[in-house]
Amino acid sequence: MYIEVEKGIHVFVEDINPGGTNNKTIFFVHGWPLNHNMFQYQYNVLPQHGIRCVSMDIRGNGQSDKPWGGYTFDRLADDIAVVLETLKLENITLLGFSVGGAITIRYMSRYKGRRVSKLALVDAVSPSFVKDADSPYGVPKEQADALISQMYVNLPVFLDGLAPTFFNRNLGNATNDWFVSMALDSASYALIKLLQAAANENVEKDLSQIQVPTAIFHGVHDQLIPYKSAELTNQRIKGSKLFPLTNSGHGAPICQADELNKLLVSFVNS
Repeated sequence: MYIEVEKGIHVFVEDINPGGTNNKTIFFVHGWPLNHNMFQYQYNVLPQHGIRCVSMDIRGNGQSDKPWGGYTFDRLADDIAVVLETLKLENITLLGFSVGGAITIRYMSRYKGRRVSKLALVDAVSPSFVKDADSPYGVPKEQADALISQMYVNLPVFLDGLAPTFFNRNLGNATNDWFVSMALDSASYALIKLLQAAANENVEKDLSQIQVPTAIFHGVHDQLIPYKSAELTNQRIKGSKLFPLTNSGHGAPICQADELNKLLVSFVNS
């Protein structure tokens, strides 16, 4: 289905509702440079446990509209708010992966956790993507700028080289090709603007505003957002719990799906 989040701008939403007596819902927010299809290994399993899986393609990505603007964390958090309101979802578990994690954190702060009873962060870009005084484990600004510059030159080659760094082990050419094809379903300028937002914004001040039970799932071999960043996020969200994924890099929902699924089922039903 499509939901209008701003005048003339629609985002694509997938709703996998198994029905039954379990009324638990997870709302998934994907990361850069992917789309909602990255969670297919969760969609295959979680509905078997009665969990409704709702997900959206961030504007500019996947099947959503691809406007030139609106890629700030605030605007993307506003998009989530419109979708949750339109679908009248309540007491959900909000799950954000990578940059989607930063956007969900901003949503929790900006909207005071409206409609959300639990927060799940998976390999989240938090507290920041770029290293600063409050978040010393990010990448140097020069490295972030170099990544952005490569997208202007040869996006397919850039993505082909990026795919293996998402995973802790070689998952094969077919998985890497799938990764690249998802990314190429996005507008190239949207990918650039989303990474620019990640490089220029942070969620350091948002973390203390989170008041719901929070689970932080993070690959200990993450090359993009180091595990120490997850430890820092854990310290700054009161009462949060950190779950190390010992066989994962940055792409835990794909490369360690079985364990993550079990942890999600337990967290949602707790």
